[in-house]
Amino acid sequence: MSMSTTDATASDNKGTAYWQALDNAHHLHPFTDSAALHARGSRVIARAEGVYLWDTEGRRLLDGMAGLWCVNLGYGRRDLVEAAYQQMQELPYYNSFFQTANIPAIELSHALSEVTPDGLDHFFFANSGSEAIDTVVRMVRRYWQLAGAPERTFIISRHNAYHGSTVAGVTLGGMGFMHDQGGPLLSDVAHIAQPYWYGEGGDHTADAFGLAVAGALEEKILELGPERVAAFIGEPIQGAGGVIVPPATYWPEIQRICRKYDILLVADEVICGFGRTGKWFGAESFGITADLMSMAKGLSSGYLPISAVAVGRRVADALIDAGTEFAHGFTYSGHPAAAAVALQTVRAMRTEGVVERVATDIGPYFQAKLHELADHPLVGDVAGRGLIGGMALVKDKHNKVFFDEPGRVGLICRDHCFAQGLVMRSVGDRMVLSPPLVISRREIDTLFELAVKSLDLTLEDVKHL
Repeated sequence: MSMSTTDATASDNKGTAYWQALDNAHHLHPFTDSAALHARGSRVIARAEGVYLWDTEGRRLLDGMAGLWCVNLGYGRRDLVEAAYQQMQELPYYNSFFQTANIPAIELSHALSEVTPDGLDHFFFANSGSEAIDTVVRMVRRYWQLAGAPERTFIISRHNAYHGSTVAGVTLGGMGFMHDQGGPLLSDVAHIAQPYWYGEGGDHTADAFGLAVAGALEEKILELGPERVAAFIGEPIQGAGGVIVPPATYWPEIQRICRKYDILLVADEVICGFGRTGKWFGAESFGITADLMSMAKGLSSGYLPISAVAVGRRVADALIDAGTEFAHGFTYSGHPAAAAVALQTVRAMRTEGVVERVATDIGPYFQAKLHELADHPLVGDVAGRGLIGGMALVKDKHNKVFFDEPGRVGLICRDHCFAQGLVMRSVGDRMVLSPPLVISRREIDTLFELAVKSLDLTLEDVKHL
């Protein structure tokens, strides 16, 4: 039964049940079993401060996921709120079409050029990581048209990769359950194996596996024909795939192969960017020299929607010198208020030394605590870098036996985490963490105390599975 506006206005009860009923009546959630949600009711978050959230029941949650990998500077930043407020008073909106710009977008472009790797000094703005990926696809293929090789259309990605939820993003991503929904996908996209040594490396050493799985890129290029391949795309660390940290040999070999066949290398920095790995960008943590980088999430610390594609000189020069327009963009590309918040985010990160702190202080402390979980009977593999980490939940850690029903145990653990006051995400049977970069040592201690309690409770639940 539908709840009317009149009913909502007239209601004297604005407690959790009220908001859940209204939510069920009208709100469709992303990546959610709506029937299950309607049966149990949504968790309604009412406020946040620092690294903590509070729901409408007054329960406090330590946000071990920084929202959705994005609230890098934590909640309640008055400087970010003020940046949006001031810009909305001055110029709340104007577009970037028709040879027009606004000052925050211009300033943000310049600020980004000062923190991105050398050569990536042009920026195309959008509103989400998914839109940034769509832009990458259009830009890569347009580049090869301008370069006189329009037959170069294939983009190679990886199985279990996540690159967004638009048709292009889903296609580039290698998640089968997403491919199964929504009909035909984008053409001329191919996938190779992911660099998940613990789960898929067999008897190989990590270094040998890294070389072998990177070598699959060359095999795929030769299968498709080098003259047909436009680009390879990958996250430096696969985030939504379960925090898959590649072996040290992987990215150097990927880069060598890309250069050998003159294909563009795209680093998807939507999760790894803006300090998450202890460098401004994940590519820097792995020695990747990218031709393009997609970025979002931490760009504005999640306070307003904004994304960007950093474009290397090779591609930028071709687009600029073409003498024709690049027929791509969005109504809100370079939105002034979003750009103003992103600009203040970058400035705050620089003046407060946030990235340096992740690299030398809080990141190593987090990783030490994370790797202590490797001793837990339920935990097989532990991996991470900076303030991102993941762990595999296994049935038998000594013989590396996984659970029979993938994902079930992860959901059990996730629910225990919420009950204990911790947001820790499950990706299949891998648990992942990505807390705000401003988290303190004391808060990290609390995070892992809650994580251990949740793992212990999960272990009791799964003893008979």
